[in-house]
Amino acid sequence: MKRIIATTFAATAALGLAACDVEQTEEGDMPEVEGGNMPEYDVEGPDVDVGTEEQTVEVPTVDVDPADDGEAE
Repeated sequence: MKRIIATTFAATAALGLAACDVEQTEEGDMPEVEGGNMPEYDVEGPDVDVGTEEQTVEVPTVDVDPADDGEAE
């Protein structure tokens, strides 16, 4: 179960990052004993337009007749 959750999380993270435009703005240095400089990135997420639309859907009518006790197997 934990493996499925971890795999799902990793796949979701990969898809989320694949939709972003990542540009490195500063080089990073290897940390020394006194500390280092982490690289900086500008990350721009995708533009998402969300809207609503009302539609009428025709739903069929289903008649269910229960089977007699003698017919059930």
